[in-house]
Amino acid sequence: MYAVIEISGKQQIVKQDEVLKVDRLKAETGESVTITKVLALGEGGNLNFGNPFISGASVVFEVLENKKDKKVIVFKKKRRKRYEVKRGHRQYLSVIKVKQINSN
Repeated sequence: MYAVIEISGKQQIVKQDEVLKVDRLKAETGESVTITKVLALGEGGNLNFGNPFISGASVVFEVLENKKDKKVIVFKKKRRKRYEVKRGHRQYLSVIKVKQINSN
């Protein structure tokens, strides 16, 4: 069974026992999180869509850790103008594991 959910403003396809990296959730390590914004549920060849969400469906996650992602370097330069800017950015992430996908 798999589900298409909306988490942190983005859509994700999730399966049972899958580990994902998503934008930081307001949950501590080891805590369970339930998401009810399920857009679609699929099992085998059957796929059910919501309008926009499926009522009664939910996905339960466990937060494995909260951390920062790898650094992304942002470098800007204008040639012949002596303009160079180098900045780095590290995005906050939550590593989550899908525990259970509940249908209606």
